[in-house]
Amino acid sequence: MIKLFFSTGIDCKLIQLWKVKRKQMPLYDCMLLLKPHVKKEALMDLVARVGKHVYARNGVLTEIKSFGTVQLGYGIKKLDGRYFQGQLMQMTMMATPNINKELHYLNKEDRLLRWLLVKHRDVKYGLEFLADDDSKSRLGKFRRESIYDEADVDVDDDDEDDEYAVQPDNNQG
Repeated sequence: MIKLFFSTGIDCKLIQLWKVKRKQMPLYDCMLLLKPHVKKEALMDLVARVGKHVYARNGVLTEIKSFGTVQLGYGIKKLDGRYFQGQLMQMTMMATPNINKELHYLNKEDRLLRWLLVKHRDVKYGLEFLADDDSKSRLGKFRRESIYDEADVDVDDDDEDDEYAVQPDNNQG
């Protein structure tokens, strides 16, 4: 019984230490948009380089996602042409807050079209949000009737359609 209490006390201290570390090393998403013709080996080389950079500063890569080739909404002009497609990668990491300044070497990377670093906030999604007591009180402010207010619904008037009707021409021979 004492041993169980002792280990629980250590677990609580580890959780508190993790929370402190989490404040010092928040989660970031690094989005990398590479040129469409970049080979998979070169892509993995760049991802490994960023991962080693994060790891050298006591950070941790938690997830790597590849979204494949994506169509861009507009062309990105580079020295070797304009690109309307790119290979999109997402790297989630726990890193120190100055990681943004440390990743500026990516600006000189000729395989990249764009890169973006986004800091995770303490945002709750889905069931985690609904389980929160505070969220229930915030959702309770919205009445169901206010969402489906009938005063805002447009009613089609068929009377106005006659205005645009085509009249047959009776003067044809």
